[in-house]
Amino acid sequence: MFSSPFLPLPAGLKIATTSMRDDLLVVQVVSTKAGSCCPLCFCPATRRHSQYTRVVADLPCAGFRVHLILHVRRFFCDTTNCIRKIFTERLSAFVLPWARLTVRLCEALQSLGLATCGELGTRLAERLAIQTSPTTILRRIMALPTAAKEQVSELGIDDFSFRRGRKFGTILVDMQSHNVIDLLPDRKAETVKAWMKGHPEIKLVSRDRGGDYASAAASGAPQAIQCADRFHVLKNLGEALEGVLARHLAAHRTRLIEEVRARPLETTQPRPSPKLGPKAAQQKQAKREERLAQYQHVVTLQKLGFSQMTIADQVGLGHATVSRWLAHDAFPEQQSRPRKIGLDSHLSFLRERWEAGCHNIAQLYRELVARGYTQSYASVYEQLVRLLPEGKKNAAKGCDLSPSPVSSRQATFLFLRRSGELKTDEQETLITLRQLHPEIDLACDLVQQFARMLRTRTGEQLDAWLEQVRASQIRELQGFVVSIERDKAAVVAGLTLPQNNGLVEGQVNKLKLIKRMMYGRAAFPLLRQRVLHAL
Repeated sequence: MFSSPFLPLPAGLKIATTSMRDDLLVVQVVSTKAGSCCPLCFCPATRRHSQYTRVVADLPCAGFRVHLILHVRRFFCDTTNCIRKIFTERLSAFVLPWARLTVRLCEALQSLGLATCGELGTRLAERLAIQTSPTTILRRIMALPTAAKEQVSELGIDDFSFRRGRKFGTILVDMQSHNVIDLLPDRKAETVKAWMKGHPEIKLVSRDRGGDYASAAASGAPQAIQCADRFHVLKNLGEALEGVLARHLAAHRTRLIEEVRARPLETTQPRPSPKLGPKAAQQKQAKREERLAQYQHVVTLQKLGFSQMTIADQVGLGHATVSRWLAHDAFPEQQSRPRKIGLDSHLSFLRERWEAGCHNIAQLYRELVARGYTQSYASVYEQLVRLLPEGKKNAAKGCDLSPSPVSSRQATFLFLRRSGELKTDEQETLITLRQLHPEIDLACDLVQQFARMLRTRTGEQLDAWLEQVRASQIRELQGFVVSIERDKAAVVAGLTLPQNNGLVEGQVNKLKLIKRMMYGRAAFPLLRQRVLHAL
């Protein structure tokens, strides 16, 4: 009998023989202990009754699967008052009773499952010479013990989606240890309230500005300070500011239309390349008015003889958007862009015709259509300008009109950023925006004051700032003030205390990664185990 450093065994066990069967290493293991303790009364016993063998799988050795044949013994329990008369010796540190896997192999499977998932863990285990199944890995994960009830003084709370926009759960994070302490199957106030009542030691709750979590914290942990997330507060302010900018930019574009009608303009070259980005859903009516003003601006320039390229440059739209708008007799409502197919199969033909001296893009497009090309003229123009630099020489030159400002969403980001982080052209754009209307200039000052107060944690200035906003009579900001008043204590705490929900958002991102790795087996109990025991 011997022991091998390649296959270490606990004290009291020795290797008797080894043999090979294809890729399987079979190891006969015997016990060398003189006796064993009864699992019921824990008294030592030395009188043997019999022995039998157990076959268990172990960690692989040198790329071979390992099966251990354990020769275990039965003993008599000679304790008079013990109801167990015969028992089998226990190897609890190495193999659990009735188990078919060693403890160290079970731990390896649990680690594989926590790091990957059932299906992927099985494929990885096969490469590591471990034979298992997805169900076994998931069963080992579910067998992990649930952590004891933790004491938490600073709680971070946020929601996550099982199905986006349909079903949600709640994640709870210890703000001091940065660890996830529990997951809840929904985001109802009653569920969160019941959980908080079991933790009377909570002193602070960091949350977003949702009403469910606010009411749950107020009734479930009335002793705790509620702290609103600074990101969500600033986001709400940005939404209000976007409404202000959309309203004034729509009016500014209307004024531009009137100015353009008063002067003669030159014509230039036609239809350019497509470029269109999606519009935000929030404040839908204000954005539609801004888009309608852009459409009217486009129609006016077209009637005055401008080419579509020039119109696109002056209005600040994509070339394909201008082309599509002019193809309609009325204002087109927003629609999804059609899918575009490249010119890869026609590029050699285009190069030959270009080198032959045909630089008329419209003529090239007609020839492509004759060859079976079914896509738009704009796609041909885009490819020629990008792949054939000479094509840029035929592009239209702009006129002397000053370009229109950026969109309301882009302008909002300029207002919210630190002034020192803006590039030169962005600073010039910001100055231009502030000069459009006194209300925009005032809104810019108010927003920057709030952003400075948020970054420097000077929440005691909030009351004075609210009075300035009320006096400004800017209707979009008045709605923001109303929302602040409803949740003022939590907002003041968020603008004053260092705690923030950023680390909770990070845990939500990690949860999303785990959820997506679990394929279709992401039921809540399994998801909860994987998140709570994540590596």
